[in-house]
Amino acid sequence: MLFAVGATVATANGGDGDRDGGTSSRAPALYSPDAGFARDMSVHHQQAVEMSFIVRDRTRDEAVRSLAYDIANTQANQRGMMLGWLDLWGLPKVLADEPPMSWMGTGGEGGGHAGHGGTAGHDMGAAKPGALMPGMATKEELTRLGAVEGRDAEVLYLQLMTDHHKGGVAMARGCATLCETPAERKLAEGMVAAQQSELTLMADMLKKRGAAPRG
Repeated sequence: MLFAVGATVATANGGDGDRDGGTSSRAPALYSPDAGFARDMSVHHQQAVEMSFIVRDRTRDEAVRSLAYDIANTQANQRGMMLGWLDLWGLPKVLADEPPMSWMGTGGEGGGHAGHGGTAGHDMGAAKPGALMPGMATKEELTRLGAVEGRDAEVLYLQLMTDHHKGGVAMARGCATLCETPAERKLAEGMVAAQQSELTLMADMLKKRGAAPRG
């Protein structure tokens, strides 16, 4: 696994990049979509991992526990890749003056991509009060998830993760359109496909529990 992550990080900084116009041979700019996506999605993924660990201890349902394990494992690995790219590019993992999602043209500097970012950001819903980015849970929702058990925990987790995936898919589509690093675009495209599949699965799991996605 570590070898695979290392190879992916190396590709993001060069390697096969010259076959795609040479864009990956140069480190992305500080406020570029490539850097912004890596920073924001790392934060987004971290919460998915946190929620998955919470529900693991709140239910004995094997289907939900298996889904939570898969999501936590996948998103932790992807987060490691994105943080690795930022290190390789010599860029900070956090920027105090960068509003969340600004790389998609929602209010911050676009690193020369602002003309495209407005289009990519159209399908992003606004973050709910108390949430950092669209799809993310609030502190109150995380506290509630840690307090319920059994079916209630399963339903709340599936609803929260459905919202989370919808926000993540929109972000990944933005990177697939705006990012210039081939390996990062490929990762984003993979996120879209995988999370859309999990959205279908979670809708079915909610239905079996007499519930439905929120909103």
